[in-house]
Amino acid sequence: MEHLAQIILLLAVAVAVVVAFQRLHIPTSLGYLLVGVILGPHTVGPTVHVAEFKALAEFGVVFLLFTIGLNFSLPQLHVLRHQVLGLGTGQVVFTTVAVGVITWQAGLSVAAAFVIGAVFAQSSTTIIGSQLAEQGEENSQHGRLGLAMSVFQDVTAVPFLVVIPVLGVAVGASALAGALGWAMVKAVFAFALVFFAGRWLLRPLFHLVTERRSPEVFTLAVLLVALLSAWTTSSFGLSLAFGAFLAGMMLGETEFRHQVESSIRPFRDVLLGIFFIGIGMRFDPASIPPIWHWALLGALLIVISKTLIVAAMMRRIGIDALVAWRSGLLLAVGGEFGLALIAIALDSGVIDMALGQVAITSVLLSMIIGAVLIRFNHAIAAWLTKIWRNAPKRVPEEIEGAAEQQVVVGGYGRVGHTIAVLLQTSEIPFVVFEADAKRVAQGRADGFPVLYGDIADPELLATIHVERAALVVITIDHAVMALRMVKFLRKHCPQVPVIARARDLQASAHLLEAGATHAYPEAIEASLRLGETALQILRVSPAEIEQVVQDVRDMDYKPVLEKKTHK
Repeated sequence: MEHLAQIILLLAVAVAVVVAFQRLHIPTSLGYLLVGVILGPHTVGPTVHVAEFKALAEFGVVFLLFTIGLNFSLPQLHVLRHQVLGLGTGQVVFTTVAVGVITWQAGLSVAAAFVIGAVFAQSSTTIIGSQLAEQGEENSQHGRLGLAMSVFQDVTAVPFLVVIPVLGVAVGASALAGALGWAMVKAVFAFALVFFAGRWLLRPLFHLVTERRSPEVFTLAVLLVALLSAWTTSSFGLSLAFGAFLAGMMLGETEFRHQVESSIRPFRDVLLGIFFIGIGMRFDPASIPPIWHWALLGALLIVISKTLIVAAMMRRIGIDALVAWRSGLLLAVGGEFGLALIAIALDSGVIDMALGQVAITSVLLSMIIGAVLIRFNHAIAAWLTKIWRNAPKRVPEEIEGAAEQQVVVGGYGRVGHTIAVLLQTSEIPFVVFEADAKRVAQGRADGFPVLYGDIADPELLATIHVERAALVVITIDHAVMALRMVKFLRKHCPQVPVIARARDLQASAHLLEAGATHAYPEAIEASLRLGETALQILRVSPAEIEQVVQDVRDMDYKPVLEKKTHK
């Protein structure tokens, strides 16, 4: 009970700051950073010091990587293998080399320059993942590419964790190569262990758990799997987060993925907040005046170098300029693993305390700048795209002009599949876009023209010439993305009729106000269908049934239509 007062103070300040940041539409991750600065040891006022705080904060990263792994199962990574592996490796290598050369020319030793390059190459999967989820962009093309590359960075941090301590002592190249090789062997072994255990044990385990129909037992099983996998990789000298990510990948291939994510979300969100508070507590405002110019230059070097390198690599392989810039802006943020590498370098004597303080401040500043860039990534990328306006785009032939006089269907879920069956039966040409690789494979196996793509991405809609479509049908079960797509279509191609799926009457009203031609609320339509069947069984005449149903439908939709008419 000795820490109860401090915990209450921490929660009170966190609630006040986060609520204020949400009302101002400022990223909540910055709010948690501010809480850490306020309650940290380097500022005037009360200080929160709980011995277990650092361990709790680390679990925030563990659960975030676990949920990210749920969305990056092996089939999905297989689809992105050429982009993610090549781009991920290139980004880390090019950033490390570029920043290392710049800092070496500025006067640092080779070892110190290498450390700074490795630190600056890291991006915060925590900030990227939480910001994208908050903005509803986690399933967009740039969001998936950015997250996949940032997760790959976490894997590449493993060799750096081995190399940097070795740089602090005089050893030969053979010892360095041996240490690196051993680290990679452990990483491969950990992956194989989690992979085969997941394939053989996870699905039977969760089948057994779900038979109990107990949410508590299900949540306990999720926590057990996530933490056991994290402990496994940690026991091999690797990161906890790496093991959690592998476990998430395995569960992402099962039918329990969505329920697992729902169960783990409360733990993840709370612990992530604690993680950011812990970072804020490291920030010492008093140390900034003597080094502010170097720290600011370092932060700008992090942001600018990674944005340019990522965007250039993506453009090189033919990715659209807007997506390339948006992905570059996501990865511009500094990373938590960068802070960990600085701590290791300080302990190993590779860099001194003065350089370490500059590097820490630079990474923290880049986190703040990067969070803002992620928040406004579309507007900034749209402006930067003008620079490459005349650059040629390589568009797959299958996608180019895909909307030409066809029906464009957004999403191949339950509703999208039904629409596809009806259109194909009626011999009406159509194309379906789906951001889930599994659903794409399923749609193609069903014999439908299903292509991989984020239907809410304006760049994709422009690429397929959606303005030439005969009709757009939005079936995705994501209110924010559907609303964004309707607004884009009404602004850029108002002549194209848009039919949208809505979860309820309120969502239908928002879509109609945004410009949808029709927006059908599932809950009401299902009820009407049920009532229609009931009346048929009760031998009510078909004409009377049709009239009654239509009257009810008109009564429900009348307020919405009137509101739309009077706008």
